[in-house]
Amino acid sequence: MPESVEFLPLILRGAILTVELTVLGSLLGLMVAFAVGFARLTKTVWLRVPARVFMEFFRGTSLFVQLFWVYFALPLFGISLTPFQAGVVCLGLNAGAYMSEIVRGAMLAIPREQFEACIALNLNKGQRLRYVLLPQALRLMIPPFSNSVVELLKSTSIVSLISLSEMTFRAQGVRVQTGDTAVPFVSILIIYYVLATSLWSLMGRLEHRYAGSRSGEREK
Repeated sequence: MPESVEFLPLILRGAILTVELTVLGSLLGLMVAFAVGFARLTKTVWLRVPARVFMEFFRGTSLFVQLFWVYFALPLFGISLTPFQAGVVCLGLNAGAYMSEIVRGAMLAIPREQFEACIALNLNKGQRLRYVLLPQALRLMIPPFSNSVVELLKSTSIVSLISLSEMTFRAQGVRVQTGDTAVPFVSILIIYYVLATSLWSLMGRLEHRYAGSRSGEREK
């Protein structure tokens, strides 16, 4: 049995950190996505313009550079983050910039008649969003959101560059200690695949359940 196999528990502990980064980064990304997406839909210039600048900046620059800037440059301005915090912030902001376009696109895809019906029913803006518009938009958002979350999962490997001990960092450590490349890196390939397929399955169930609940409401 290769010596590197004995180090597999270390890689599995790194997998736990990878899952934590994915979950927290996704939650932050979703919050950013809805905030930026809705800001870009507003007619208020002081909201729409900064939201567009934010989106263009994070989509137009390298995630690698963003991570280094958050971790190494922010302390120059008095903001120091741990490697884990920097990883979550960077992954969340980057994913949120991309997902904000999903939010905006889904809202724009709602037929104009739905907006007119809300006005006819004398619903205020909050009621329109909560009861009519957002439920329809969510049905369109879930599939691309699932792809974005999986992409975020795979992007977590970049935090190894700031010495955060997730899977890739630990696999590299095993390779250095044992000289074996195959076992540690095949192991993390398999773990990434299992995590990704689990996420797709979870999001698929969520989409199916949500679609089913909406169709049930329409039948009533």
